[in-house]
Amino acid sequence: MAKTRSLPASSTLAPWLGIALIVILFDQLTKIAVMKVFAYGTPYALTPFFNMLLVFNRGAAFSFLAAAGGWQRWAFTALGVAAALVIVFLLKRHSGQRLFCTALALIMGGALGNVIDRLAHSYVIDFLDFHVGRWHWPAFNLADSAIVVGAILLVLDELRRVGGSR
Repeated sequence: MAKTRSLPASSTLAPWLGIALIVILFDQLTKIAVMKVFAYGTPYALTPFFNMLLVFNRGAAFSFLAAAGGWQRWAFTALGVAAALVIVFLLKRHSGQRLFCTALALIMGGALGNVIDRLAHSYVIDFLDFHVGRWHWPAFNLADSAIVVGAILLVLDELRRVGGSR
């Protein structure tokens, strides 16, 4: 039986940490640009269904717990850091599974992008506002988008895994 050569953990982690870092960088750069260009709360229509709208989210997804007394900042920060630590463990353990690790890297990058906001500003900077008529989806950012795309990739990976085992 031929021996398979495995790469050291640090080198197999590198591409996934690189993806997470790229997500963090793009997320933070877009937030810096939006803060410099757009006024808070003023929608700037780019298409009939999309605005740039600078808002500050002190809660989580869909402003969940935004009106809480401030403890949520630390709770969501701790949750984001804990998620990143678990993801690093999973990336080390499953570094050869490309789709799975890409999904985790996107989720980690998005989570840490929002953690940076919470630590730096006490809120998350959101600015992407999709709408149909007067119905608006809650504003979000690139970090949120990376988390959603990562979650979709996790579902696809699991469907592929389950389908392949039949």
